[in-house]
Amino acid sequence: MAKPHPLSKLEDALGYRFNDAALLERALTHSSARGANLKPRDNERLEFIGDRVLGLAIAELLGERFPEAREGELAKKFNQLVRRETCALVARRLNLGDHLILSGSEDGSGGRTKDTILADAMEALLAAVFIDGGFAAARGLIRRLWDATNLALSDRVQDAKSALQEWVQGQGLALPRYNEIGRTGPDHAPEFISEVSIEGHEPARGKGPSKRIAEQSAAAAVLIRQGVWEDDPHGG
Repeated sequence: MAKPHPLSKLEDALGYRFNDAALLERALTHSSARGANLKPRDNERLEFIGDRVLGLAIAELLGERFPEAREGELAKKFNQLVRRETCALVARRLNLGDHLILSGSEDGSGGRTKDTILADAMEALLAAVFIDGGFAAARGLIRRLWDATNLALSDRVQDAKSALQEWVQGQGLALPRYNEIGRTGPDHAPEFISEVSIEGHEPARGKGPSKRIAEQSAAAAVLIRQGVWEDDPHGG
């Protein structure tokens, strides 16, 4: 019986089989591995291509889903779906960190859980699919993984920190202070807990798969508590 390819689990999660396995390996190779002479090529050039592939596929998808939306609204949704945190979140759902090829020092410093490394590898992976199977294959993968209703927070929550800053300034208060107070879950799917403190008010906490999202959630909690925003029964 043939021995399964070491990356076959990742291919199963992607729902895509590579014709050129070397492309997949390069997509997972961080520059630290090249610097440590572990691999001759890293994923930086693929990340450059994948960023463009992702942008085109998401723009097309949003145009289809929101035919009446104005350009500004589409741009806001687009930025939300292609941003680093969203790419890293998709990577975590694929357990991509487990498959990264890193130098020993980068691995030891938590490189498998860093948003920047995960997001870059995710974009490189999209480029690898594009080169290996064409745009149709990459577009299909993006449409499966980038489900706006499941991955992206609502526009309201994404703007919570800005809205809270405007509110405290209107009250003549000092700017909010955010602190990470906890982290739970495995390395490939962490949950951060952040607390926001505002002069003269009780602190509020929020959770999320990244520090940024946890801070947004904490800010939203204050806005709801103070009656600036209405509570959203659907979790937006």
